[in-house]
Amino acid sequence: MNIRIKILSGFIILALMLLVAGIWSIHELNSIGSSVQNILDDNYQSIHAAKTMSEALEREDSAILLLLHGNWKKGRAILTKADSVFNQKLRFATLNITVPGEQKQLDLIKTQYESYKALWEKPIVGTAKQGNLNWYFADVHPRFLSVKKSVNNLVELNDKMMYKTAMTLKNQSGRAIMPGIVAVIAALVFTFIFTYLINFYIVSPIIRITKRINKFNDKRTPFEVKIDTKDEIFYLAEAIEHLCLSIKNQDSAQ
Repeated sequence: MNIRIKILSGFIILALMLLVAGIWSIHELNSIGSSVQNILDDNYQSIHAAKTMSEALEREDSAILLLLHGNWKKGRAILTKADSVFNQKLRFATLNITVPGEQKQLDLIKTQYESYKALWEKPIVGTAKQGNLNWYFADVHPRFLSVKKSVNNLVELNDKMMYKTAMTLKNQSGRAIMPGIVAVIAALVFTFIFTYLINFYIVSPIIRITKRINKFNDKRTPFEVKIDTKDEIFYLAEAIEHLCLSIKNQDSAQ
């Protein structure tokens, strides 16, 4: 193997190591990006839907209090709109199930909400319920709190999954850094080995050849340098040896 191929192969190996490390890092970073997108598309949207449901419940509770005070028009308008928002987000959450146990929690919310809605769906204004705070605190408010608690539990369920996913992303980011660390360490080790080989097979033979040439010039010491590799250095040493023999023969002839 000639010197050019030796040096070129060393740089090719180093380039391949860095290429593999780069591809590995890109793959891990793409994986992290996909995981982040999944969090935004799944858990975050479920949390947002649950929080909107909770806000709708708060508006419904306020509307019921308005009905208790005889404000039928405003109370019913708020109830109708809040009920529409709640059911819309409940349907969205049902179609966006990504967490174990989420379906069971949504079924509970639906059941509790239907029970809660049955209390205020019937007329309040102009009935015995109007102004009846005992009815509100005994029947309505407890069911409101039950639904809201279940909605908050849905938020907590998705929060836990987001935290778990974030921890997974943290581990993935560590794996994404690893190829770079491995590449740097491997490059340093390979550079050390490559430098040693260059020194052993190229630099050292050239130094030995130079010393023998100087000795030949000073004392006509026979040029004898052993080169173990069949490369340009070997053929250079042979050519110099022949040149030295030729010069020595010319000196003897004179």
